[in-house]
Amino acid sequence: MLSKRVLTRLVQDGHVSGWDDPRMPTLAGLRRRGVPPEAIRDFIKRIGVAKANSVVDAGMFEFSVREALNKTSLRRMAVLRPLKVVIENYPEGEGEELDAVNHPDDPTAGSRKIKFTRELFIEQEDFMEVPEKKFFRMSVGREVRLRYAYFITCREMVKNDAGEVIELRCTYDPATKGGNAPDGRKVKATIHWVSAVHSVAAEVRLYHALFSKPDRAAARTSLPISIRIRSSC
Repeated sequence: MLSKRVLTRLVQDGHVSGWDDPRMPTLAGLRRRGVPPEAIRDFIKRIGVAKANSVVDAGMFEFSVREALNKTSLRRMAVLRPLKVVIENYPEGEGEELDAVNHPDDPTAGSRKIKFTRELFIEQEDFMEVPEKKFFRMSVGREVRLRYAYFITCREMVKNDAGEVIELRCTYDPATKGGNAPDGRKVKATIHWVSAVHSVAAEVRLYHALFSKPDRAAARTSLPISIRIRSSC
């Protein structure tokens, strides 16, 4: 994957925007993608130096990146594919501020206030009309936890003319503020969310694997694939 011949072909044939394309395994590309230097150093230490030619799974590098970012990145909630949730028993026109920690493993990072309102957005993939056996997130009649907020139960779903689910009608339990029930009952899923009123739009770019096949020989004849998505958070 690091062959200059392969990478040069990608640039010259226009498959990538340049040597600093975020999908490229170059230092300039990694920098644009947001990879911290310590992640690269950690990856090098993990793989060591071999005398024979070898192939290292790209997942090992991604692991080093996640480990480095997990230590330093402050947590925020965002929704890429919004599904509207209306909490019917929450007062209309009202809202409140809830406490959310900035880093679960670093108390010194402090906390922040997040807005909670009657109308929210959750990820589309966090709801399933006909839940599979090991799907524990939201479905009609099931109770889940909204992170840092309350337990909610989906009562009804609303579909458009095409049969797509566009809205969920739910109720919340005011006694579960903070995410814990006084009676000790448990839920199997915690999902993230944003307030529909206070959320802000953002452009999000998701990059998939640069090559469609994992082995280097096949990569010489494979075309890169990527996905660019714009959506509101």
